[in-house]
Amino acid sequence: MSGVALALASALLFGGMSVALGFSMRRSRDALVGAFATALSGFFVCAVVALVGREWGGELWPFMLAGLLAPGGAQLLFVLAVREAGPARSSVIAGAAPLVAVTVAIVALGEPAKLPLIAGAVLIVAGGLALIAERDRPESFRMIANDSTAAPQLAASVTILSGTVLIFLVLLATRHRRVFADIGREGPYFILPGLLWGASYAFLFEAFYRSRVSVVSPLVATESLFAVLLAVLLLRRTELVGRHLLLGAALVVAGGALIGAFR
Repeated sequence: MSGVALALASALLFGGMSVALGFSMRRSRDALVGAFATALSGFFVCAVVALVGREWGGELWPFMLAGLLAPGGAQLLFVLAVREAGPARSSVIAGAAPLVAVTVAIVALGEPAKLPLIAGAVLIVAGGLALIAERDRPESFRMIANDSTAAPQLAASVTILSGTVLIFLVLLATRHRRVFADIGREGPYFILPGLLWGASYAFLFEAFYRSRVSVVSPLVATESLFAVLLAVLLLRRTELVGRHLLLGAALVVAGGALIGAFR
């Protein structure tokens, strides 16, 4: 399977994970347990694929460090965002990640500010403004490897495991003796989105190992659009998907694609 197909599959699965989280939040509002359960379920998906493929060896410590940020802190914040704003809007806002990446690259790393990058940044900002302009929102809405020697699925497994451990430590520090009871009671509601998310990670790592970042990044950025389209089909009544949200998603995806293509 080519890097293009793998990247699109990853984007579709991530969009599905966002919508599945929306359904999970109807059963449980415990975002911290939700973040842990999705991360743990995702780890098992990548670990099984790595075991089947017998992918071992390579330098893994960079992936352990990366996992503390994403999925560790990032997944926790994303689940909180889905709880407060819904899956469609959270996915659109998460689609602004290329804007952060290119800003850091230009300001901190001295990379040249090319016209396509600036145009992509403008499109992402415009997408955010389209969301702000919304009048109809859900009631709960609140405005708030290229050089690696490790095999892709082993790298994905280690990355997710590192993030899972971080989330569990946060749970342990805040819940103390209730941690296992809370996980056992609320965790099962988040298994399905976790499995989708783990599959998305598996495809994502395979895509990055097979194709250039400039090819994969714009395609992965379509996850925002997939999430909105799935929300239209499955959560239209509760998500209140209108023209501003659709416009915002389209602008963010276009901006992310420009940044990914010309970085």
